[in-house]
Amino acid sequence: MLDQARQRTREFQARLKDAGIDVAVMTDESSIAYLAGFWGYLSVEFGRPTFLIVRPDQPPVVVTPLMESEMASAMTWVDDIMTWEDAGPNSWQNVLARALGDTPGRIGVEAAAIPAIVRGWFDDQLPGTALHNVSPILGQMRMIKSPEEIAVMGQTGEIAGAMMQAAEGALAEGAPEYEAALAVIAAGTRKAAGFLTAKGWEAFISPMIHNLQIMQSGRDTSMVHRRASVKELQKGDPVYFCFCNMAQFKLYKLGFDRMFFIREVSDEAARVQQAAIDAQAAAIAAIRPGVSAESVALAANDVYDALGFETGYRTGRSIGMSYLEAPELKVGDKTILKPGMTFAVDGGISVDGELGGRIGDSIVVTETGCDYLTSYSRDILVVDR
Repeated sequence: MLDQARQRTREFQARLKDAGIDVAVMTDESSIAYLAGFWGYLSVEFGRPTFLIVRPDQPPVVVTPLMESEMASAMTWVDDIMTWEDAGPNSWQNVLARALGDTPGRIGVEAAAIPAIVRGWFDDQLPGTALHNVSPILGQMRMIKSPEEIAVMGQTGEIAGAMMQAAEGALAEGAPEYEAALAVIAAGTRKAAGFLTAKGWEAFISPMIHNLQIMQSGRDTSMVHRRASVKELQKGDPVYFCFCNMAQFKLYKLGFDRMFFIREVSDEAARVQQAAIDAQAAAIAAIRPGVSAESVALAANDVYDALGFETGYRTGRSIGMSYLEAPELKVGDKTILKPGMTFAVDGGISVDGELGGRIGDSIVVTETGCDYLTSYSRDILVVDR
């Protein structure tokens, strides 16, 4: 993975040169990981930003807290690591100024991801200096995944499958929601650990599955992003699991959703869930090179319309090292799909205050269509416990 990160940086440098950018100050965790190969430090949430400084014709520089520098140097291929301290002359502000120099030229930043404290520093120290958005430059590179990236995302899909199997196995009438959430974390962690060694770069990759589980049951399934609670499951309850903030490995993130029913499913709940399944199937059937992102969403929308439903959901989003990349499968996005693009593709309906129907998978666009990165039954799922 580090060799790929080095190659990506070289390509990014060439693109910066073509765009007339003299120095890019990268601050987003996923961008730094994509180019420099490391992540996992306590970052700006603790007032401790890390930077990757990229110039077209010079080796890149990492600027990171002293306390994180040992781990960063062990994970990255970048040789030049400048460290800063919380107090004194080596504050991050002073070290960043030294890294940029007196005449940095045209500066590129990630406009939507730059931390407020860093943007404030630019405004104070370089007032009137235009900051150019380089996110589209890197975003174009990240749209197409390499075979190595797709292989990692395939492993992530296996991890997600183990998580969903554990989720289903923990469901039963009278069981609390949080027990299923705990089972998801344990199963995913054990599966991820099986893909790792304790050697080299991988020694710094944690197998731990984390974040709050998106899970709802009963009438709460209309809420989409409610978290697992102490609520006990009841006969006939729909139960929804979304792994979009949990199914990740080596920083690659997938979308993966399933709905289960406890002991039985009502006719109306089955109708809603089948509509979501059918809409997702239509979207996936429409995916192939040469079609627009919008056309995939329209294929799903046709199903909703025919069945008498309206949806405010997008049909899907590009996935990779970030939770949301470009393009998106929604009306208005004219991006043409190409082999190597990866998407989370969803079917989703909410009936406010009553129930929901949802399903989600991740796919990779191939030369002739697409392949699944996630695998689990796509039928109406009833748990008889």
